[in-house]
Amino acid sequence: MENTVETKYGKIEGIDHGWYSEYRGVPYAKPPVEDLRWRAPQPPEPFQGTFQAKEFPAKSCQREGSAPPWDKDFYDDPNYERKTSEDCLYLNIWAPKDAEGCPVAFWIHGGAFMGGSASEKEFDGVEYCRRGVIFVSVQYRLGIFVFFAHPWLTEEAGTSGNYGALDQIAALKWVYENISAFGGDPENITVFGQSAGAMSTQTLISSPLTGNMIKRAILQSGGSYGVGLHRDLTLKEQESFGMALPEILGAKSLEELRAKSTEEVFAATDKFMGANMPVAKGLFLVPTIDGKLLTDGYYPTIDKGEIKDLPYMIGSTKEDIMVEPGKNSPEERPLYRGSVAFSQKLEELGRKPAYVYDFLRDLPGDEQGAWHSAELWYMMGTLGRCWRPWTAGDYALSARMLDYWCNFMRTGDPNGEGLPKWEPCGKEKPFVMELDIPSG
Repeated sequence: MENTVETKYGKIEGIDHGWYSEYRGVPYAKPPVEDLRWRAPQPPEPFQGTFQAKEFPAKSCQREGSAPPWDKDFYDDPNYERKTSEDCLYLNIWAPKDAEGCPVAFWIHGGAFMGGSASEKEFDGVEYCRRGVIFVSVQYRLGIFVFFAHPWLTEEAGTSGNYGALDQIAALKWVYENISAFGGDPENITVFGQSAGAMSTQTLISSPLTGNMIKRAILQSGGSYGVGLHRDLTLKEQESFGMALPEILGAKSLEELRAKSTEEVFAATDKFMGANMPVAKGLFLVPTIDGKLLTDGYYPTIDKGEIKDLPYMIGSTKEDIMVEPGKNSPEERPLYRGSVAFSQKLEELGRKPAYVYDFLRDLPGDEQGAWHSAELWYMMGTLGRCWRPWTAGDYALSARMLDYWCNFMRTGDPNGEGLPKWEPCGKEKPFVMELDIPSG
């Protein structure tokens, strides 16, 4: 495959790395700015000439910095820092040279729908390319720009909110329509993500808007059944939360609200969150049941057998979110229980149970353990970018996880030559693959 490819929107030239090519900052929608703020994403304009996909894009508007351990591991390196902008609807592609009919990995980053980007330090598609998989990382709107709903917006478009999820679907459609130009198979796309990315993945497999574009799905520390991070919020509830924003910004109409600068809107975030958190009682800028993106709650959707009939992988980490300190046995971990329950519910529906994993490796260098997001270094194959004193066992675990992930993307089964056998997690045999380095 040449380094310049012809897409539906024109030619794209990427970065030539010899045996693979990298395409940074490819627009999959028009910039959601000015009159397009708080609207569904619109298809991008055709390129004038050849689009130079050689720089990572700005990340969605968000607060800088994070809490330990994420700051030191992921966000405390100026080499990977990006400016913020409402103009953020871009994706990145890593593709082997001369690829043909390759499976496609469609990655959705986490960050509680408030932070993160598609070009974080720990993300890279090189090891996926090495295993014959095309890797795509996707950005979407965040925070007050993403799930904000209001009666003004609903009156305008018939619904409101869910803009970030619609961004993800627009990116998925772009990949489905264009990835063959990069050597990918549009009929073999695996959607996967971690934390908010896993919640997003569960949204996409629950939505009628994604049609037949998803072949398989992997949910890392965010997907579940019966217990987990998901909240079923209706459009009316989300609209009620949204009523605070015009008041904070002194806007008396939708036109005035859209006329506010990016800085003004983003600066209102703290007051907006403060006004709603006591009532919302938790994270509320999340996908909303609006009758279009989602027609019902996550668990009722599963109960009715309306999630997509696909092969699934799902799992979490030992010290994951919602785990109380010192209470990390499997039965004490909500996401572990939710992952097993998800798989067994599939079996109850007459489908194949999922492949469930439990990431147990205590990361070397501190006492944080196997924290929420700790597996990202391993399944991305980017240990070398991290400050931690990795061992040969860590690199071996990373290679094993990459093989499992890529095998699953290729066939729907993570197993392969030289790998420990990974059984599906059924009711009679609730197998969970333990991901750790060998003891001793």
